[in-house]
Amino acid sequence: MTAGVTYYARNVTATQFNVSATPTGALITTSGTQSGAQAISVRGVPLTSLYGASDVPVIQNFLMVSDIYRFVFAFGCNDYGSTDQNPLLIRWSDQEDVTNWTPAATNQAGSLLLSRGSKIVTATQTRQEILVFTDTSVYALQYLGPPYVWGSQIMGANISIVSQNCVSQAADVVYWMGYDKFYKYDGRTQTLRCDIKQYIFDDLNFDQLDQVFSGTVERFNEIWWFYPSVGSTVVNKYAVYNYLEDIWYYGTMGRTAWIDTGVLTSPLAATYHNNLTYQEYGLDDNETGTAQPLNAYITSSEFDLDDGHNFVFVRRIIPDLTFRGSTAENPSATLSVIPLNNSGSGYTNPPSVGGVDNGLVTRSAVLPIEAYTQYLYIRVRGRQFAFKMESNQLGVAWQMGAMRWECQPDGRRAS
Repeated sequence: MTAGVTYYARNVTATQFNVSATPTGALITTSGTQSGAQAISVRGVPLTSLYGASDVPVIQNFLMVSDIYRFVFAFGCNDYGSTDQNPLLIRWSDQEDVTNWTPAATNQAGSLLLSRGSKIVTATQTRQEILVFTDTSVYALQYLGPPYVWGSQIMGANISIVSQNCVSQAADVVYWMGYDKFYKYDGRTQTLRCDIKQYIFDDLNFDQLDQVFSGTVERFNEIWWFYPSVGSTVVNKYAVYNYLEDIWYYGTMGRTAWIDTGVLTSPLAATYHNNLTYQEYGLDDNETGTAQPLNAYITSSEFDLDDGHNFVFVRRIIPDLTFRGSTAENPSATLSVIPLNNSGSGYTNPPSVGGVDNGLVTRSAVLPIEAYTQYLYIRVRGRQFAFKMESNQLGVAWQMGAMRWECQPDGRRAS
């Protein structure tokens, strides 16, 4: 264990709420647990039908409006005078004019053809540029002003990207998911260190990559990737990178859309239960409208005591735990210690002979200071160990610090 590292048990499901509005347009037939009227707006009209429309792209992969300079971009679109799609072509309208796409000396409309890759996958805006991702490269679009208007510069080659929605940014750094690794861009393109890379990519359904999407939880300095696992045709798992602490974790949860805090106080996500949920809100799983306890846990990797030269007998553990924020009267969490004879032996079964391998930490008081179980007495012997802290109780939140282990050498074996 690394001393001073703090671990959290957090609510990553949340509270359900229903959406209702006055419908406009044709109603959609829906089924499920959602409420409210669903409708398609009839107010949208083709740009080509607006007065003064000129050379408006009629086919494209996606659109974007630049924040600062207010251009409308069409990525992977048809060229002037053609209805055939060019997957590497970028076109933009005149500044602050969504209808005028014809380049002229009197406006700033224009186009740019990228040279690397077979298609533009996605694009995202950063503080001073627009990053454009092809299936093999990363380009930066920067505003130059007339006559060139926008120029491109390649910022990374021989990269991969799995989907249009797998890109997120935080603290002026852009992160995305590739076919076999994660990347980041902070002025230069780099491979992101990932401790769980094999776990993620060995369990990724490559037939459903278009469903992969990313989001952020700014409150906890996290980038999330949601993906379908092998054997699943829907999104059911996630991987999280904490860019402040440079650590990774993963879990199981089905989401179809995600937006971080901004005008909202908590992240908002769409679920397969046909509703929207607040994430990181409350202490229980209320996704279906009925509160259920969260099965919250954290499991360490295997670690040695005394460098693994000797077998070690663990007799007692002083937990470092707080239940601040819990609403349960006596919140508790269970600590389990899992021994190994050596790194290739698998976990010892049974874990303990003539003793116990787990203990319950329970809060007994809050005032004047929080009090909880002082010691856990266990009897476990091994050369390596892993531990697991878990809870499954309504109204429980816990935070774990650095525990103290009372150990003693217990002989040396060649195995």
